[in-house]
Amino acid sequence: MKKLALMALALFVVGVLLAPMSPLLAAGKTHDMKGEIVSVDLDGKTLTFKDEAGENHTAPVMGKALATFKNVKAGDKVTVTCTDNEKGEHLGISAIKIAKAEGK
Repeated sequence: MKKLALMALALFVVGVLLAPMSPLLAAGKTHDMKGEIVSVDLDGKTLTFKDEAGENHTAPVMGKALATFKNVKAGDKVTVTCTDNEKGEHLGISAIKIAKAEGK
């Protein structure tokens, strides 16, 4: 009986952990934006960057992008991959690529 209860609890925990990711997996629409980091909020897991047109955007950082997110700072030139929902609305940043400095 204990094994059955533990298994049910484990399945419940896995379901709770995967539930927030299901919209991301279902959406799958992405687009890249080039820009410069304005600010990084590690606690809030958000990134503010200025795009090539000079507009500031703040978006949540999610998934695999969190590993790179810890290494960026204001002033870095980046290309971010934004994940969108079915309506084309931004869900968050799913990848961050730091541009190599010119001359290196």
